[in-house]
Amino acid sequence: MLNLAVTIDQESGFCFGVVYAIEMAEEILAEKGYLYCLGDIVHNDEEVDRLKAKGLKIISQEDLINLKDETVLIRAHGEPPATYQTALANNITLIDASCPVVLKLQNRVKNSFDDEEQIYIYGKHGHAEVIALQGQTNNEAVVFQDIKELDFASMPKKITLYSQTTKSTDKFYAIKNELIAKGFEVRANDTICRQVSNRDEELRKFVTNYDRIIFVSGRKSSNGKILYDVCRQHNVNTYFVSASSEIDPTMFHANDTVGICGATSTPMWLMEEVKNKLQSL
Repeated sequence: MLNLAVTIDQESGFCFGVVYAIEMAEEILAEKGYLYCLGDIVHNDEEVDRLKAKGLKIISQEDLINLKDETVLIRAHGEPPATYQTALANNITLIDASCPVVLKLQNRVKNSFDDEEQIYIYGKHGHAEVIALQGQTNNEAVVFQDIKELDFASMPKKITLYSQTTKSTDKFYAIKNELIAKGFEVRANDTICRQVSNRDEELRKFVTNYDRIIFVSGRKSSNGKILYDVCRQHNVNTYFVSASSEIDPTMFHANDTVGICGATSTPMWLMEEVKNKLQSL
């Protein structure tokens, strides 16, 4: 036995937006036995599989077009206006579990677009939240996930800058400052979720208290990638796992102290499972 002393970060786990969406899904599943959800309800395969076993059916935009007279859940990431139009045309009842922080951002982006501002969004290409934001601008907003993607020569001199809610606050302000340094007039809107950015600060402190860190997250989670990088910056002995089966005993020494933490899309039950695995080594 390695005799590991294992502690779970109690600040880790689902953010309130994900909790809200999953609670709504479970309530309907208990009542009806099945529920359609547009895209993965959360970027964590283990949690998605748990809900699928209860009757959750994950569908795509293409599936939605062919679906009629059903009930469909909109997850926390939100959806573009076209989704609501399709639902109306197909007599689909939408259970809207869009995160309130995301909805507020959508409204701000829509208002900027209506005011004919030149909108730039710092976010991940193809991410559900970003697609929904672009939808507020008739897909005219420029999306970039690295400032190197921007062609400064062709950009308007005055821009309005937004961010996907789960991006790094530090990187957002670094982008803003670099654009200003290049002579652009930037109306910057810090739209990063404070529950996410506070998690960043909390993890910086948490990970310094342990010999090893196990960061638990789905591989599709943008927030997971960002927070994992934060952990590694402050504790080089940080390991990324998406399930307890990925735990390798050679990662540890006897009597190590181990901290477990995760993304805003990581369920607490999964971190508990990882803890049990570690304590059995």
